[in-house]
Amino acid sequence: MQNKSYQLLNVGENCIFVKFGQEISPVIHKKVKRLSEYLEQNPFPGYIEFVATYTGTTVNYDPWVVKRKLAKKGETSFAAVGRLLEAYVQKSELMPETAPNVVEIPVCYGGEYGPDLAYVAEHCHLTEEEVVKIHSSGEYLCYMIGFCPGFPFLGGMDPRIATPRRQTPRLAIPARSIGIAGQQTGGYPISTPGGWQIIGRSAIEMFDAAAENPTLLKAGDIVHFRSITPEEYAEIRGDAK
Repeated sequence: MQNKSYQLLNVGENCIFVKFGQEISPVIHKKVKRLSEYLEQNPFPGYIEFVATYTGTTVNYDPWVVKRKLAKKGETSFAAVGRLLEAYVQKSELMPETAPNVVEIPVCYGGEYGPDLAYVAEHCHLTEEEVVKIHSSGEYLCYMIGFCPGFPFLGGMDPRIATPRRQTPRLAIPARSIGIAGQQTGGYPISTPGGWQIIGRSAIEMFDAAAENPTLLKAGDIVHFRSITPEEYAEIRGDAK
């Protein structure tokens, strides 16, 4: 199924991908966010969940429930959900725009908390102080959450500090580490293997499984990083690293 502004792609017997484009773009993100919010507010029979991505929204559903409760005679589950999503896309475009949530994250850059800061500076022909200033003065859009619980993929980073991933990923990156990969930046909410260039560490938690809202960030949030000293970091963290 196709439309001038989006495509409905069958990516499995119980999954449709609503594709709005092919690039990382705030305009495309706005369409993804609106459809995702509309799905949350208007779940259909057989709907399971959505996954927001850079270029579209993946919709998972139960084909048996859809076939029984939503599909017309002779209509496949994919066709039934696709028909419904076409209407959802149109209706979501009429939703009022909401102000984004703005989140400030205090970060201690360099040293034991940012072991790759020197490499990023060398790669970009900058001083470490210049990298910190550029990174902490940016405004970032959270496009999606993925890879591990609460991991935010943030767009809008200054290309002057863009740096490739490490050639050899680390087996364990400390929780709350802030990194760079290409023209993206983001943070590791939990300890996990990874290949991003680590330039600092957040002083506040980014994921708490026991909390009502476990993830600090969600798609659509605006993020600012604030540079703090090791002393400020220790004060915020208390006795915890």
